Amino acid sequence: MHRPSRPARVLASALATGTLLVTSACAGDTGTPEAAPATPAAKRSPSSPSVSSLSPSSPSPTTPSASASRALTTNGAKAALITEADLEDGWTQVNNASSWRDKLLAGKVDVASFLNGRTSSQDCQKLLDSLYSDTLLGRPVGASALTGFTQGDARLLYQVGDYGKGSLEKSLDWMKSLPDTCDQFTVTGTDGGKRTVQVVSSPLPAAGDGRQGLTLTVQGTSNAEPVTLKLDVAAVRVGSSGILVTNGGPSGVDHGSTETAVQQGAQRLQQVLAGKTPSPTPSTLD
Repeated sequence: MHRPSRPARVLASALATGTLLVTSACAGDTGTPEAAPATPAAKRSPSSPSVSSLSPSSPSPTTPSASASRALTTNGAKAALITEADLEDGWTQVNNASSWRDKLLAGKVDVASFLNGRTSSQDCQKLLDSLYSDTLLGRPVGASALTGFTQGDARLLYQVGDYGKGSLEKSLDWMKSLPDTCDQFTVTGTDGGKRTVQVVSSPLPAAGDGRQGLTLTVQGTSNAEPVTLKLDVAAVRVGSSGILVTNGGPSGVDHGSTETAVQQGAQRLQQVLAGKTPSPTPSTLD
């Protein structure tokens, strides 16, 4: 059976990815993230259906709960990672995703720009810092793995891990509050430049036991040139395990690829937690 792929995005070539991203030494595409210090110099040490318009936090009527499933293992986490075939649309899997850093996410939130004071600014700072260090869902309490894909100047980072059910529920609730708390704010970058950040809620497919999507728009400068980074952020809970997807770049964001990663990834994770081997994704090639 063939699945038609969506038209690939036309990506602008005026800005090279290197102007936005800091890449350290290459690492395997199934490495595991840890909660690194949220600073520009952060380094992580290794540790081991159809699309629905439902509210991001609504329970899924089409996917079974994995709450009573087995714990995620290291091999299971790797098996739960999505592949190029899952994404389609010309994405290429890479082997250095664990070293990706978005320079436009590094900076200090301007507290004075918040009418309700320091509490909201701390939430917004936490959002940027955790996105920069790939720790939005916190530190895994069990097995985890990650992989990444590129398409022009866009990058899609996919992480899966055992974070604990309670911790994941708190993270999803916190993410749900961010479009109100961090609607729009100002950041001073590490180069002293000012940046404007907007945060809005983004719908996700009905997948897993809970989910929340956000879209961030960061406007600033890179190499003295104006630039805008648009980034989808999607988190899904399946039992005590979680999926985190970040996807975007200076040419915009393909929301369809984010939705596909969430939908295909949740299915793979559910199969793994049920003790099964994820089914191969049908090829779109003749």
